[in-house]
Amino acid sequence: MTRISELLASGPTYSFEFFPPKNDVEHAVLAKTLRDLEPLDPSFVSVTYRGGRISRQRTYDLVTGMLHTTSLNPMAHLICVAHTRLELADILVSFRQAGIDNLLALGGDEPSDPDDGPGELRHAIELVELAQAIGGFSIGVAAHPALHPRSESRRTDRDYLAAKLRLADFAVTQFFFDVADYEGLIEDLGRRGLDKPVLPGIMPVDTLRSIDRMATMGSPLPAWAIRRLEDADAKGGAAAVRSEGIAIATELCQALLERGAPGLHFYTLNRSSATREIYNALGLGRVASAR
Repeated sequence: MTRISELLASGPTYSFEFFPPKNDVEHAVLAKTLRDLEPLDPSFVSVTYRGGRISRQRTYDLVTGMLHTTSLNPMAHLICVAHTRLELADILVSFRQAGIDNLLALGGDEPSDPDDGPGELRHAIELVELAQAIGGFSIGVAAHPALHPRSESRRTDRDYLAAKLRLADFAVTQFFFDVADYEGLIEDLGRRGLDKPVLPGIMPVDTLRSIDRMATMGSPLPAWAIRRLEDADAKGGAAAVRSEGIAIATELCQALLERGAPGLHFYTLNRSSATREIYNALGLGRVASAR
């Protein structure tokens, strides 16, 4: 398994994110997606974590399965929510024993299950510190170009991000749609003396229904993007909206790479087609195969 910090030190990385399947149908979809995307030779892939014992096991099973049965280089997500410090330490030790070297340390959303407490650790920086104490991990943290939904202000958001990124190796952003948001984030970190890699997160919009959903996730589409999608719908319906959404994402990727972004991180939603289309449009498949 290759540490992500080492990959980033040698050049741009191209990575995909998946979530653990909840049932056999989702498992079949993900299995097909992995078969479709593995030939693209991503630098690494990440696996999300929702919290709770069932999700914890699903994340562990998926990451270790990738590690031992595919050529993929997995990164496990871990959140503070609903776990004691000892439970988190046990999870981290189990990751290391399984050969997992890469970790994304997250605070996590407030628990939806009333039986789950908030957790003994409240912030991602505490989890980074715990993972460092266990040792052996290449550690990433989350960044929010449009600010974390619970941030008090831009200054406090960037101060907190800078504090955890000083301890971690790299950051991965929430998805966004305007390159200026990413540039502003990098500039804010630079003013705080940080130049560690920050991987931009990419999620193409494939339906008009996605517009409201992405806004509720803290990443609203800019007005110009909404206009393009609505114009596409008026001219060609759902298929045209999907094509325009992929075009918008491809243009964003091109702009980011031109401005020196250290790579691209694709939120796949466990589907492969949009990611493969963007990859092909950017010529990344040929780049990956030549690595």
